[in-house]
Amino acid sequence: MGSLTIEQYQQELTTELNHLLQWWSAYTVDEQQGGFYGQVNYLNQAESAAKGLVLNARILYTFSSAYLLTQQKQYLAMAQRAYRYLLDFFHDEPNGGFYWSLNPDGTLLDGKKQVYGQAFAIYALSEYYKATQNQQALELAKVTYQLLEKYSYDEVYTGYIEAHDQAWGLIADLRLSEKDQNEKKSMNTHLHVIEAYANLYSVWPNGALKNAIVQLLNNFREHIVDSKTSHLQLFFTENWQVKSSLVSFGHDIEAAWLLCEAAEIINDQTRMAYFKQLALKMADVAAKGLAENGGLLYEYDATTNHWIKEYHWWPQAEAMVGFFNAWQLSAKEQYLQQSLNTWSFVKSCLKDKVNGEWFWGVDENLNPMDEVKAGFWKCPYHNGRACIELIKRISRIN
Repeated sequence: MGSLTIEQYQQELTTELNHLLQWWSAYTVDEQQGGFYGQVNYLNQAESAAKGLVLNARILYTFSSAYLLTQQKQYLAMAQRAYRYLLDFFHDEPNGGFYWSLNPDGTLLDGKKQVYGQAFAIYALSEYYKATQNQQALELAKVTYQLLEKYSYDEVYTGYIEAHDQAWGLIADLRLSEKDQNEKKSMNTHLHVIEAYANLYSVWPNGALKNAIVQLLNNFREHIVDSKTSHLQLFFTENWQVKSSLVSFGHDIEAAWLLCEAAEIINDQTRMAYFKQLALKMADVAAKGLAENGGLLYEYDATTNHWIKEYHWWPQAEAMVGFFNAWQLSAKEQYLQQSLNTWSFVKSCLKDKVNGEWFWGVDENLNPMDEVKAGFWKCPYHNGRACIELIKRISRIN
């Protein structure tokens, strides 16, 4: 694999960001029914499908973030479209918070309050506020944070309960998706709550919010990161008993840099030092999922010794940032090389050179998976954010 200089890396990512955002602008805008299509297939054809909160919020986040970086007006227009749709259709005026999904015409499909979804709304609204200084967006982010503290925060064991019904009451099925376990708490939700709270804190340095972030960092330190292996544990009971044996390499490397960032945003020196050390350990264990081709494999089950040898789009994006972060923390060249190798893998195997964007993934033989290009879970956030994050990091070095 030929190595790039970091200047070349930055140039390529700048081009890639532009290509990705052009694709989302060209193929996902729903002119007929408003907002964005619920689904676009791998041939760039829009399909009638539920419109998910996560997709809408991640579009809002990514285009707000891209506008902040580039000042390109067309990115602001996309962010404004996502904001209006979030406000007019997803926002639950009577109960507060945001619906989980809508029908293609914008009518309510599922009004449950999945905490993961609320977190992405907070994350996106905070970014939109940075881009626009829209006071209403900031207020909505604050109110949503307060609702999570009121209804989802576990006063007894700390942490956040996964989901609630439309009126924030108890709900039997807490799962984020079909493939998840029905447990009270998950790593994934906590990772995105801390990411959201940290972004909100960066525009609203509130004392109670800071305490919530500190408590979340403690949750990762004490319960979520396995003290023996440094891998993340994925599912838990209310009192933090571990209920899974899966290793998610993409989440390991994503959490490695996001937890560092959260400690930095609240400027907690002790925790910054701790999570910097942990980030390197987590990068090392995530690297066990790296194949020789530079791609990061999806999952491994430690109890059955079973590998899922697929390369999904989002772990590659997170690997690019997470290993780059490890290089910045340690100055060890191997980490920079891992970031560059994964980017090289993306360019050769994951980028759809015919129809644009990245494939959902490729199988172990590197054949593209015929999954959606845009949908409930396939959003511009991981790969868009990776480009933006790395462009900014390299600018600060140079």
